[in-house]
Amino acid sequence: MRDPDKPSSARNVLGSELTGCCDSPATGFYRDGYCHTGPQDIGSHTVCVKVTQEFLDFSVQRGNDLVTPHPEFDFPGLKPGDRWCVCVARWREAFEAGAAPQVMLTATHEKALEVVTLHQLKRHAADLQ
Repeated sequence: MRDPDKPSSARNVLGSELTGCCDSPATGFYRDGYCHTGPQDIGSHTVCVKVTQEFLDFSVQRGNDLVTPHPEFDFPGLKPGDRWCVCVARWREAFEAGAAPQVMLTATHEKALEVVTLHQLKRHAADLQ
């Protein structure tokens, strides 16, 4: 578990320090608010998104219900506007189907670049000026 009083040592897709995605609800594979990943994270929950209804519907259609709460997994259920670390393969799938939500690049782990390109992510960036 990451020490919340120390900055993350992970890097984002822009090459700088990984910033937090969301603390409420606490997101990330490790539920530390960051899109950290590691060997146990088979799904690579590395893309920080701002959830849309379109993406939630798309995800349900693909067999991944992100709406229904599952307290046993510390999962509150999501609603449009929430930020959440999603699996990079699911984000790519949504991107290819035209249903990708906005991405917070500074909070998206560099490991996502093994599956998607920076150009693809930037096309949906919420935090670019």
